[in-house]
Amino acid sequence: MKTQLENNIIKTERTGPVLFSPYKRGDAIKKAVKQKREDILFEIKDSGLKGRGGAGFPTSTKWMLTAAAKADKKFIVCNADEGEPGTFKDRVLLMEYPQLVFEGMVVGGYTIGAQTGIVYLRAEYEYMFEQLENYLANMREDNLLGENILGTDFSFDISIRLGSGAYVCGEETALIESLEGHRGEPRNRPPFPVNTGYMGYPTSVNNVETLAAVPHIITKGGSWFKKFGTDKSTGSKLFSVSGDCERPGVYELPWGTSINELLEIVGAKNTKAVQVGGASGICVPRSQFDRKLGYEDIPTGGSVIIFNESRNMLHVLKNFMEFFVEESCGQCTPCRIGNIKLLEGVEMIERGEFTFKYINTLKELGRTMQVASKCGLGQSSPNSFISILENFKDEIFHTTGTNGFNGKAGK
Repeated sequence: MKTQLENNIIKTERTGPVLFSPYKRGDAIKKAVKQKREDILFEIKDSGLKGRGGAGFPTSTKWMLTAAAKADKKFIVCNADEGEPGTFKDRVLLMEYPQLVFEGMVVGGYTIGAQTGIVYLRAEYEYMFEQLENYLANMREDNLLGENILGTDFSFDISIRLGSGAYVCGEETALIESLEGHRGEPRNRPPFPVNTGYMGYPTSVNNVETLAAVPHIITKGGSWFKKFGTDKSTGSKLFSVSGDCERPGVYELPWGTSINELLEIVGAKNTKAVQVGGASGICVPRSQFDRKLGYEDIPTGGSVIIFNESRNMLHVLKNFMEFFVEESCGQCTPCRIGNIKLLEGVEMIERGEFTFKYINTLKELGRTMQVASKCGLGQSSPNSFISILENFKDEIFHTTGTNGFNGKAGK
């Protein structure tokens, strides 16, 4: 384990166990177009690759379902709407390793039978647009993209579309709605995008990091990929590390790395809390820093925000809840009203005008939101509310006073 951790990737270094390991441009496409599509699917399945956007859905299953769908058009969409607070790993991949992302899309398109790929690029990343378009143009010149790729009967091209600046468009069906020119709102499911996606056609929506892993799996094999990580969380993961540490940046670490190990690597001192998964993730207290980053314990899309002893956790929570109130699309009642109520609860605690009975009721509201909200935004927005109030209750209620509403004992 020590050897793997010594090979951690910070953005300024150029070595790493998986994504940043050596790769020769075009190799994955050259190998893929000579294989049967089902062989590629089995290789991806053997690797155990799961979606790196946070949900962790098996990539092979998504591709198999899209490949099996009957339609005269299919699409593969790269979800580059990196809107989760504290996440910036996809930006690094697109700017510095576009060959991995685009070649992953080409391999994915070949595998599922798609003719078109679309990169849904976060609106705030517009400054990348020209550079990415130039890279795509070079791929076309080298016949790695466009008509009859490498002399085969496989034709596939990629276009880039700018997002609409909405957090909810990170959810795949809201993203598809936005691509179609509609308001970014999640769709009812079923049907699922693998059957009825962009413009009603079968569509596979994959995260930037997921697609970037594909070329390595194709060229080096699924068994090589599985050498890293754990049995249920194979491969490596990119972590966007920010906050109170000496060396913030993008790190590649094997799944199964503990929070303590990560904190040591990034030079964090006097750490009180670690928010794993961005605003929609969970806040882990010092007593739980031995927990592992992985689907078996703490799954994450990659955001790691570090808070030291100087931080007020109630202020942190208020910041998160204000974000969700602002970003809720308002389509479903649990999310639209629930987040407002949770924020009001935080403000009541700030003023000392609360009862513990009411705070516990708000926690139950949060748990209801987790199961009743229509999409991942409402399902995950109560995470920080519940975890911070439970893990830092001594700090929060000592700071505000343990009295209840208007200074009277609350139960």
